[in-house]
Amino acid sequence: MGEKANIVVVHEDGTHELHRTGWAVGIDLDLLDGPDALLGTLPELRRDDWWLDDDLAHGGVLLDLGRKTLLFFTWEGPSAELRHRAATLALIRAAWPGWTVRPLYDGPTELRTHLGLDPEHVRRRGTPLDPAPFLAPDDEELTGPDPGGILVTLDTGRCHVASAAFDHPAREGPALLDRLADAPDHGTCRLHVESGVHLDPERRRLDWWSLPATPQAYEVPRLWPGWTVRFHRDDWQQHARRAPARFAPAPFDPGAPAVAAVLAEAEDRRARRVRHRALVARLHPGR
Repeated sequence: MGEKANIVVVHEDGTHELHRTGWAVGIDLDLLDGPDALLGTLPELRRDDWWLDDDLAHGGVLLDLGRKTLLFFTWEGPSAELRHRAATLALIRAAWPGWTVRPLYDGPTELRTHLGLDPEHVRRRGTPLDPAPFLAPDDEELTGPDPGGILVTLDTGRCHVASAAFDHPAREGPALLDRLADAPDHGTCRLHVESGVHLDPERRRLDWWSLPATPQAYEVPRLWPGWTVRFHRDDWQQHARRAPARFAPAPFDPGAPAVAAVLAEAEDRRARRVRHRALVARLHPGR
């Protein structure tokens, strides 16, 4: 519960309220119950005017009641998992009939842009880049069905996986190519990674995608001067088509099994929140 998120409610008259929650991981699951249920949780949240920035916002939700628009992003949760993203988005859209539901890719800046506010207010500028280490195929970070990780492939026939707990490799610019020289080669990646980069050094072209939000996602082109940069948002299939010998994720069923898994996770989250409320009530009577 240390990961934080902003929840923004835009009223029909255009005014908005800014709330903060410590339940950012899995915040996409909270959307499965629809708008009334989410609005019902707001009284228990802290309301203030503090916007979480690029580094601190692990998630975010905006409900525009007048336009019936739902915007959201998360760093962790089923919508950021290859096996469960399609099912999660389908369940959310079913729970918000008549609403435009749009996942975001650049975090809190997009929430502020929707409100007509300066996105720079939540940019974390000037902090040194923290390059992601490249992992060996047997690294424990890559175990489990949803290990995360960021796939980096090259037209020259190499395949590497970087940790997702650091800055995205796409933000490194051409210096990334030097780091790849000593990176462990995975041969063909069958992992359900959460993001990917494909590099064609000869044509100076970079294609990338991501399921979780990535700070400054739409600013990547300026970090690669002279390169053609294409951001495919959550379209991981284009990566598999572009590098079929290097990215072939293990088969999975995005239908009923994925829906059941997401619903089970949502039910577990509801139960944990009930227990948390009971604990708070015992520790702070009358609160």
